[in-house]
Amino acid sequence: MLKLFNSLTRSISPFVPLASGQVRMYVCGMTVYDRCHLGHARMLVNFDVVFRWLKVSGYDVTYVRNITDIDDKIIERAAKNGETIQALTGRMTRAMHEDLERLAVLPPTHEPRATEHVPGMIRMITTLMDKGLAYAGDNGDVYYSVRDFPGYGKLSGKSLEDLKAGERVAVDHHKHDPLDFVLWKAAKPGEPSWPSPWGAGRPGWHIECSVMSECFLGEHFDIHGGGHDLQFPHHENEIAQSEGAHGHAFVNYWMHNGFLRVNDEKMSKSLGNFFTIEDVLKQFHPEVIRFFLMRGHYRSPLNYTDAHLEDARQALNTLYTTLRAHKAIAGEVDWSLTPALLFREAMDDDFNTSEAVAVLFGLAREVNKTGSDQSVSLLLRLGQLLGLLEQDPDQWAQEGAGRVRSETTTEEGDERIRQWVEARNQARKQKNFAESDRIRALLLEEGVVLEDGPQGTLWRRQ
Repeated sequence: MLKLFNSLTRSISPFVPLASGQVRMYVCGMTVYDRCHLGHARMLVNFDVVFRWLKVSGYDVTYVRNITDIDDKIIERAAKNGETIQALTGRMTRAMHEDLERLAVLPPTHEPRATEHVPGMIRMITTLMDKGLAYAGDNGDVYYSVRDFPGYGKLSGKSLEDLKAGERVAVDHHKHDPLDFVLWKAAKPGEPSWPSPWGAGRPGWHIECSVMSECFLGEHFDIHGGGHDLQFPHHENEIAQSEGAHGHAFVNYWMHNGFLRVNDEKMSKSLGNFFTIEDVLKQFHPEVIRFFLMRGHYRSPLNYTDAHLEDARQALNTLYTTLRAHKAIAGEVDWSLTPALLFREAMDDDFNTSEAVAVLFGLAREVNKTGSDQSVSLLLRLGQLLGLLEQDPDQWAQEGAGRVRSETTTEEGDERIRQWVEARNQARKQKNFAESDRIRALLLEEGVVLEDGPQGTLWRRQ
């Protein structure tokens, strides 16, 4: 049985969906004002693995991942760039989709945008005001009254007494209490706005996800996920809004992935220590990045360095080398086989990709030792369940084994290497070993290694 760590209960428990055979999952997506960085990629890849494994486990999964396309940062960046908000968010959304496609992140079932759901946000805010959980300030903003919601703090474990004014939020004299958060922002000159009962304005950030998740998944659903930094205040505020509006439970299982760190600090744009997916893809193959991001358990912090990515590249190359030496044909997984059982056990244990990857390397050792066709096919198929080992092994080796090929490693260059290999094969047939050695040495000077084996001569770039 699948078990997962629930941030709400702070414990691992069996996963039991609300409807048998069906899973409804919502994950907080990107605010599209800039390129995604590798910390974002970790969250997106981790929940892609969750999505994939839930489907492997036989569930009919409805996966919703939103796009925030109206926000203070978006407004500021568009003004700085001298472009419209629509132009900026459209451009950044396309860039995000390109990055995620390269990282083999599957598209969600639904990908709503905040600006498409403003009427629903106005309705929820109205409900909260009718229930005495929200109020309009004299500045035109609408606020949530935190102290009037008894369960506030249950997800993060924070008490109201611990949240002192000035430590978490700037003092706003328009609020009844410093802890109250904004649901609706009054329009400012030059900013986009929508009409509402409280005047023209735009929604606050937290209300977006409460409304979009309800629209596609209902008032009560199975899994809500996101980065650890969203646990408070964003997810805490979502609970207050949704449970306050509907009077019943909002989400059964909360999942949060650990930070990607640089020099023991969280990777973030605010700290300026981030590396965009686009930039890292200039050095490493997308599958190397995906493999690096899932080598550790999703809840554990993961440290980023070029050396760690290089180590991931070499480890992944070990698997591809095995697949290249022992041609594999992927088929259906025989879950009665011991390695498959171990793989399932790892993934059912709170999506433990670290242990699942260890099973792949165990299979590779078995294949290299015995040459088992069954084991090599199982290695390939289990890797593909994680979105790995999707490349042709020969092409992988010839294009740099996980490094991004340079401008000189073109298809024309590949064809020239193949011609040299054929010329060497002819020299060997004629027992002209001096010529054979000369060609090997010539190619080695260009960074091309020849490997003679039962399947003939294979070549790869160093």
